[in-house]
Amino acid sequence: MADQQSTSTFIQAEFADALSQRYLAYALSTITSRSLPDVRDGLKPVHRRLLFAMRQLKLDPGQGYKKSARVVGDVMGKFHPHGDAAIYDAMVRLAQEFAMRYPLVDGQGNFGNIDGDNAAAMRYTEARMSNVARLLLDGIDEDAVDFRATYDGESEEPVILPAAFPNLLANGAQGIAVGMATSIPPHNVLELADAILHLIRYPNAGHDTISGFVKGPDFPTGGVLVEDPATIAEAYQTGRGSFRVRADWTVEKEKGGAWKIIVTAIPYQVQKSRLVEKMAEMLNDKKLPVLADIRDESAEDLRLVLEPKSRRIDPVLMMESLFKLTDLESRVSLNLNVLDASGKPGVLSLKSALLEWIDHRLVVLQRRSRYRLGKIASRLEVLEGYLVVYLNLDEVIAIIREEDNPKTRLMERFGLNENQANAILDMRLRSLRKLEEMEIRGEREKLEEEKTGLTSLLADEDQQRRSVARDVKSLKTDFARIDQRRTRLDSVPEVEGDPMDMLVEKEPITVICSEKGWIRAAKGHLASDAEVKFKEGDGPAFMVHAETTDRILVAADNGRFYTLSADKLPGGRGFGEPVSLMVELGADTTIINLFPARGGEILIVADTGHGFITATDQVMAQTRNGKQVLTLPKGVKAAVARPAIGDMVAVVGSNRKLLVFPRDDLPVMGRGRGVMLQRYRDGTLGDARCFNRADGLSWVQSGGRNRTEPDTTPWQGKRGSAGRVAPTGFPRPARFT
Repeated sequence: MADQQSTSTFIQAEFADALSQRYLAYALSTITSRSLPDVRDGLKPVHRRLLFAMRQLKLDPGQGYKKSARVVGDVMGKFHPHGDAAIYDAMVRLAQEFAMRYPLVDGQGNFGNIDGDNAAAMRYTEARMSNVARLLLDGIDEDAVDFRATYDGESEEPVILPAAFPNLLANGAQGIAVGMATSIPPHNVLELADAILHLIRYPNAGHDTISGFVKGPDFPTGGVLVEDPATIAEAYQTGRGSFRVRADWTVEKEKGGAWKIIVTAIPYQVQKSRLVEKMAEMLNDKKLPVLADIRDESAEDLRLVLEPKSRRIDPVLMMESLFKLTDLESRVSLNLNVLDASGKPGVLSLKSALLEWIDHRLVVLQRRSRYRLGKIASRLEVLEGYLVVYLNLDEVIAIIREEDNPKTRLMERFGLNENQANAILDMRLRSLRKLEEMEIRGEREKLEEEKTGLTSLLADEDQQRRSVARDVKSLKTDFARIDQRRTRLDSVPEVEGDPMDMLVEKEPITVICSEKGWIRAAKGHLASDAEVKFKEGDGPAFMVHAETTDRILVAADNGRFYTLSADKLPGGRGFGEPVSLMVELGADTTIINLFPARGGEILIVADTGHGFITATDQVMAQTRNGKQVLTLPKGVKAAVARPAIGDMVAVVGSNRKLLVFPRDDLPVMGRGRGVMLQRYRDGTLGDARCFNRADGLSWVQSGGRNRTEPDTTPWQGKRGSAGRVAPTGFPRPARFT
């Protein structure tokens, strides 16, 4: 046996370099051939191949349906050598009205639903192209776009579609490639048409102008877009951002004053069944305290019923609570990362994407015009040959009947070219009666006129832009009759309060806090001299009238404020519970005051005499740790925290010196040390309060009697001064209450 020799060629290369090259090749293939749409037609290769295959199958909008399996088979066999499941999934999405703002496939059968159910198998469903798909393919037989060989070289496929419809922005796109992704929400084609018409006329228009035409995304599932217009404009200018979209809802009233919320639209790409399931789980886990029940009563139209826990809850406040906790509100991202006309990926602005589409339509117009000019030239050539037949009919017939090679003889006798001779020979006898000179000359004149128009069009860019504008206006007219914005534009309502407060019955209570920090709430407003029991060794510290719907502010000597819900305080039959179990109150921390938060402002002062006025809203704490309001140096403690009611401030030191000054002399701050209210050579702050000059300054004397000093002029001075000795009979220690 003869030895078989084989030769192999080895190329030496660094492993890292070889791996890098192959990874980059894979990444490029993924980006350009799978994941990112083209800015011109807004399609990925699989979608483009689907539509082209359906056109070859003559599945036009007016034709009958064919099995989806037939379409998938043609796509897989001729153009897209991938799995049938992936192709069918792409086809299904093109047919889903809840996924596509303008479906490209007209499906018949089960193509899935908004609940997230899968489509039926491809052998059970049927499909054909939609009118929008027809617009995308319009002119593809007129040399409007380039073609390339298919993967096996047996046929050709379009590189891009003519795209007489702004599909990229109208339908949006989603895709994840290697190292990059795209996320484009759908938009309303009427708004896009207005923006395109403006850009055709004013190509240098600003981004703000374009954002004025395109108000925001328009989702097939409707909903409410609540994003700020400035944020939307910025996202469109940069090509990156997100849009806040909410469910659309109404209030349905019932007998007896009851009501319920009816959700008629949910955010884009939110599965209804999953939404209901998750909300039901949260309801069972008591994470939705404002909600009593949720039901799905959807039929053809979406209808979710939300029953409130109490009819006293404000519907707007309730929904704002649910928007924060559930998928009734979601964010849809914008990442306008697409392939440009050269196949290069990049993030475009809204304006740039529209300009790219306009440029593409201009190229398509030019190519179709040149193609038509070629057809006109060929037809004019044939008509000239027909005129020869008309003028020499008998001779032409004789040549055809008698000559062995009539084609050559006709060319020699009448000076015809090969195309003209072939056209004459291909004529049917019954057509001879139609060869009337006037008809031939009339057709020739029309073609010459059309030729002149096309030649003028190709030579004039402004005329080309006007032609594209006419197509866009026609598109707008067609869709204006059937398409209106589905997603409402609105803003987030300004609501105050907590929906949980509305679940609580408003009842009077008396908040009682002992010296050792045990707190409770007795029913009703007790008198100041009411008998209240305390633990042995403990006594009263604070007794405050409030309502069950109040928030109770607890001020401590560490300068922090803590917030308690009045309805959650222990009842008044026992001794209550320590405040330290409800908030993170340190062992060495003392409560200096507590009172209901009723708005307004608060006077807060340290024992050194430093302090300020702050708004009640500024001291409300959301956590057990409270909120640091008064900044305290080491060794200093907060001494006073009480509502600031009045136009004057009275301060008294432990040295019994009293100072009165206008309240306007104190700053209003959110946090800090403040300013000096009263100076002390020795001693500390005794007490401070605000009062109205017209009412005079009041205090409680020993024995419990109230005294009012109507004229405080002798004690009025400059803020930060020492003051004068308090009136005779002022209590010891120096306090107003």
